[in-house]
Amino acid sequence: MKQIRLIDALSAYEQISENLNLAVFAGALLVALLASFLAMGLYRCFYESRGTGSQVARSFPLLGLAVTTLFICIQVSIPLSLGLLGSLSIIRFRTPIKEPEEVGFIMLVIASSVAAATYNFGFLAVLYVLAAASLVLARWFRTLGFLKRDGLLVVTAAAGGSFSSDELSKLLKSHFRHHSVQSVGVRDGKVSVQVTFSGLKTEAVRLQEEITQSFAADSIHVFLDRPGGIR
Repeated sequence: MKQIRLIDALSAYEQISENLNLAVFAGALLVALLASFLAMGLYRCFYESRGTGSQVARSFPLLGLAVTTLFICIQVSIPLSLGLLGSLSIIRFRTPIKEPEEVGFIMLVIASSVAAATYNFGFLAVLYVLAAASLVLARWFRTLGFLKRDGLLVVTAAAGGSFSSDELSKLLKSHFRHHSVQSVGVRDGKVSVQVTFSGLKTEAVRLQEEITQSFAADSIHVFLDRPGGIR
């Protein structure tokens, strides 16, 4: 049985080797490289101006070439494919992924590289058409105000004074396109209000000055979900 399996494995290896030459290999790498640059362009167009991550797009070309070569070699060498899992287990990513979209783009590059390595160029074209369409729809939803939050405003003032969350909400209407009071708490004679917001219409400094003048606030903190995320 072992001898028969070995003969079958060698036969499959010979068939794949005959169909694979340097020209076909170079073509697959070229397609993977172009797809990686396309993924880099999508990342920079939709996320780089608002990102705080590790600029992962710079690795897309090399990642695409490496993954494509890896999967082509797996098809050619069966022993290599069996030992792949053990050899890759020594790799550890020491730099954490800081942005959730980075995971999606890395998987996009890997999927396109696998499609190029298996010569499923039609699948690759459909993948990028749908990926680009999903990014455009996500930006459109964000523009309309759906699934959007630019940051968090925290205001602290003396309890029992002129401070009122309702009055604060009225003032914020002139500064934010959308806002929502998330919580109100009192501790040690201080009242703290947390407000999520999107679409800041004025400068943050002006907002802080008006809140301080109107309510004699002790502290005002504006936390942005990401630098440059306000549109």
